[in-house]
Amino acid sequence: MTEYTLDEVQDRLIGEKGTPDRDLFEYELQMDLIGKAIKQVRVASKLTQEELGELIGVQKAQISRLENNAGNVTMNTLIKVFTALKAKVKLQIELPDANLNVG
Repeated sequence: MTEYTLDEVQDRLIGEKGTPDRDLFEYELQMDLIGKAIKQVRVASKLTQEELGELIGVQKAQISRLENNAGNVTMNTLIKVFTALKAKVKLQIELPDANLNVG
């Protein structure tokens, strides 16, 4: 039986790093993780979706969509949500010739 590393399986099934399919997969994965983190912290903070929405000025439905698909949200809304959840936000941007850290 042949053994494969996780990277080899991902390269074969999703596409190699740097390809459009792989970039889209990794973006969607990150957005899913952000949504799950928001829900986890909200629940741990004993807040309903409606209460979190009231804290940042949006409807409960938008919080639900955010928790289930964070890829369809503005950076401004994400910062408002994390601020309401008392989370420390750090943003790291890696460019070919520079590294930027905001936070």
